Amino acid sequence: MMKFRFRRQGNDPHREKIKQDLFAFNKTVEHGFPNQPSALAYDPKLQLMAFGTKSGAIKIYGAPGVEMTGLHKDTAAVTQIHFLYGQGRILSLLDDNTIHLWEIVQRENRSHLVEVHSFSLPGRPGIESTSATRVTVMLLKLSCDLLALGTEGGGVHFLELPTLTLLNKSLFQDEIMQSVPEEYKCGKSLGPVESLQEHPQDSDKILIGYSRGLVVLWDLNSRHVDNLFLGKQQLESLVWERSGNSFVSSHSDGGYMVWAVSSSNPCTRDPISSTVPYGPFPCKAVNKILWRTTESGSPLVLFSGGMPRASYGDRHCLTILQDSSHVTLDFTSRVIDFFTIHCTDKDKEFDDPSALVVLLEEELVVIDLQMAGWPTVPAPYLAPLHSSAITCSCHISNVPPKLWERVISAGQQQCPLQNYENWPICGGKNLTLDPKQKELLLTGHEDGTVRFWDASGVSLKPLYKLSTANIFQTDCDHNDSLTQAGEEEWPPFRKVGCFDPYSDDPRLAIQKISVCKYSGKLVVAGTAGQVIVLVLSDEKSDHMIDVATVDLLQDREGFTWKGHDRLPPRSGSVVFAPGFQPVVLVQCMPPAAVTAVTLHAEWNLIAFGTSHGFGLFDYHRRSPVLARCTLHPNDSLAMEGPLSRVKSLKKSLRQSFRRIRKSRVSGKKRAVVNSPTSKVQEHDAEVAPVQRRIEPRSADDSLSGVVRCLCFADTFLRDGTHHGPTMWAGTNSGSVYAYALDVPSQEKFSEQSVEALLGKEIQLMHRAPVVSIAVLDGRGNPLPEPYEVSRDLAKAPDMQGSHSVLIASEEQFKVFTLPKVSAKTKFKLTAHEGCRVRKVALSNFTSVSSEDYSENALVCLTNLGDIHVFSVPALRPQTRYDCIRKEDISGIASCVFTKTGQGLYLISPSEYERFSLSARVITEPLCRVDVERPHDLSAHSGSSTPLPPQANGTHKTQAESKSVETEGLLDEMRSALSSPVLDSPNSSADVTLDTTGELTVEDVKDFLMTVDEAENNYRNMTEEDGRPPGILIN
Repeated sequence: MMKFRFRRQGNDPHREKIKQDLFAFNKTVEHGFPNQPSALAYDPKLQLMAFGTKSGAIKIYGAPGVEMTGLHKDTAAVTQIHFLYGQGRILSLLDDNTIHLWEIVQRENRSHLVEVHSFSLPGRPGIESTSATRVTVMLLKLSCDLLALGTEGGGVHFLELPTLTLLNKSLFQDEIMQSVPEEYKCGKSLGPVESLQEHPQDSDKILIGYSRGLVVLWDLNSRHVDNLFLGKQQLESLVWERSGNSFVSSHSDGGYMVWAVSSSNPCTRDPISSTVPYGPFPCKAVNKILWRTTESGSPLVLFSGGMPRASYGDRHCLTILQDSSHVTLDFTSRVIDFFTIHCTDKDKEFDDPSALVVLLEEELVVIDLQMAGWPTVPAPYLAPLHSSAITCSCHISNVPPKLWERVISAGQQQCPLQNYENWPICGGKNLTLDPKQKELLLTGHEDGTVRFWDASGVSLKPLYKLSTANIFQTDCDHNDSLTQAGEEEWPPFRKVGCFDPYSDDPRLAIQKISVCKYSGKLVVAGTAGQVIVLVLSDEKSDHMIDVATVDLLQDREGFTWKGHDRLPPRSGSVVFAPGFQPVVLVQCMPPAAVTAVTLHAEWNLIAFGTSHGFGLFDYHRRSPVLARCTLHPNDSLAMEGPLSRVKSLKKSLRQSFRRIRKSRVSGKKRAVVNSPTSKVQEHDAEVAPVQRRIEPRSADDSLSGVVRCLCFADTFLRDGTHHGPTMWAGTNSGSVYAYALDVPSQEKFSEQSVEALLGKEIQLMHRAPVVSIAVLDGRGNPLPEPYEVSRDLAKAPDMQGSHSVLIASEEQFKVFTLPKVSAKTKFKLTAHEGCRVRKVALSNFTSVSSEDYSENALVCLTNLGDIHVFSVPALRPQTRYDCIRKEDISGIASCVFTKTGQGLYLISPSEYERFSLSARVITEPLCRVDVERPHDLSAHSGSSTPLPPQANGTHKTQAESKSVETEGLLDEMRSALSSPVLDSPNSSADVTLDTTGELTVEDVKDFLMTVDEAENNYRNMTEEDGRPPGILIN
């Protein structure tokens, strides 16, 4: 009989069908600003904008909700991207010198971005840095039938579009040099091609700018030099004036020149004008310049760089000039690229730009060029989530309409100009239906702010910003003096953008957030032990904040705090704008970072915990109810604080060796320590084959007193007949404390004080940190939130059956019956493979087949990055998914689950990846871009083209099958030499592939050549060959 004891049950087909209707894993959308953008493009016909990133992603944006993503097969940075205007096609150039053509295709009545062709100029693969055929600049003709490629060797090559076929009409430097005056020739090379610009009135002519300063107007049909412009400064960029009678060049000395184009003067030695705006002292290069004509008169000049090298060489600036108007936009991150939205109709006489779009390394800034003063335009998406580093997050599902309206109203009073109707990039159609429920995402930041985001749909929109710095005395008020001084300075700087990575005081950082969505109360807790209770108010207020101090050490001897001081509260009354306004500041002593916080607005209670203990506070009467110290006698590290540098190396080494010794010894039953109250010791039952044995932990591990979780519940703790308010706390050492609370009725809140009595104390045998505690009612459902039952917003919990408490530790889940606290069910995760629970949540999953059927489930994320789903309260495994790379520690730490089976985690400091575990509740982009184009390449590629993986490198499939017939020899060489595909291109893992082996200079000597030799060889090859040497890869 015993040999059948652990036989696994057969799969129930009916249950499997239910699970398919409940659970499905999808990575759906990325919220925020793309990490490490590297290229920018705009299509004025379709009104779409595109980004390229260093991880090889291409992201297209249009109207809010219109988003598409593509990912190159090789993890190479995108250096340039260009739209084929109106065709829904994009050309991308990667830093591995490959060119890729993408198309927007329609599938299932929605648009996707798919790669259809790729091409690379043949060249020696081993010497990329000096390769003559390395592409430096691309020019896409307005007719979209020809692509010109400028190279490092000074040659210009031409590709037919959309087939990416190399044409036999390449232009090399020696053809140009024949027309150059002898006195201008000093040396053989003109340098790399820096810029290519099509003549605005004659499409057969292109302007070619070489690094050394020479600019050539070349006729494509007659293959003849029409004009030479003998520049003497190193060239950075070129731009035509709309009429084609002049062009502007920008240079490395910080200046720009205006050149006249005249057929009567084929060789121009001097420009019409030469200006160094921020001279006469040495300036940095003007990297890019735009010249836009206006109907009002003077042209609008926009350029990046050009700052005085000594004084402002470290500034990231873009200058706007028009008549006497001069503004230097001062950004906090590097300018990647910029463009203007202007009239592109050839019949019109003027450009008349309406907006300037600037892509920075950390944010996107849009400037309205038609309004006086050139103000910024708020963006409905691409918000820089990391304007100050994100330190914590909190998600609120099913936000009540009243709270939603009040938060939006407070945000509009903060930013009266926050009108997204003026957003200029509005292409495509958003097909997603309006969400049935409103969702809020709250992010806590390093500068002490809490930002409220509309997380209901694809676009994460900023709604409201709460700052907690103004209730403390900090050094945050120095900006006023800087602004006043800046009004008279030269250059005329104007701070633009909201990315500010510097915090005035690291103690302001928000660590934990708790919200009651029905009462409009909010609790935020910070790094210096500050716990702030805030109430949502629609009116401006001027009041003093009550301050209370709670000593969590409880006069424990032998402990001295060596960390940072508390933040001194501001004395006197403080003016608060409409929105969340602080009413009480509770200061934990010692001022260690708050590790857990929870709120029960119906009982007017907050609970908070640090590495020293936990406290309970009545914010209605402004009085502490309870303080409990959880420190172990050996917890000296807990007294040094996160900002301290005196942590003992000797101590940590000693702890490590102690753990190693303990792990070698088989775990024995520990003696139960007597307690003044009833104390329950968890015993390890017989281990089932699926659930591997857990390693015991030392009782005196450092930081064992850290409070990991807190919760309030109305349940049975004293006996099985009387239920009442309780508070539960779990620590890093596997201890769980349960307190019975005596909460007065609402009429007597002001008269009677809350009292707390320790009812139970549970010690998990293996001392694994307690990650989460949740109380379940008689039916096994989670208890409703405060006010949900009293306001008829949820069913009343079952108080007839026996309640239970679900305790999730890092190593196992266990359900105890209440009030006896006897073990009911459990599930152990393996410790043998290093698996540890990091995040836990109870979510409700609704069936796809029927809206009336739903199940509650326990969702768990481990340190290996996988997600497990368990039934509640039986703790039966339902499904498991790989979600986050195990090396992505910050991503795992930032994960937050929603109550409807979705989740978010940071894939970079500026981006949240949204995923769904529910088969029904999915938030993903559904959009359509209608295009008409000749030669539809995607139609020939067939329907087997795989859907593009998620951008920023989160691949849905590790390997994709390739058709052997479509792979040429060079493609095989390139794939053999490419680095291995990681789970994410922006992986922080140190994975390298050394393809050189034991090669020496002697081995490769025969393959080395100079730039000129390579250019000559390439020219000879194209001239002798009857067919173009291009390779077409579908």
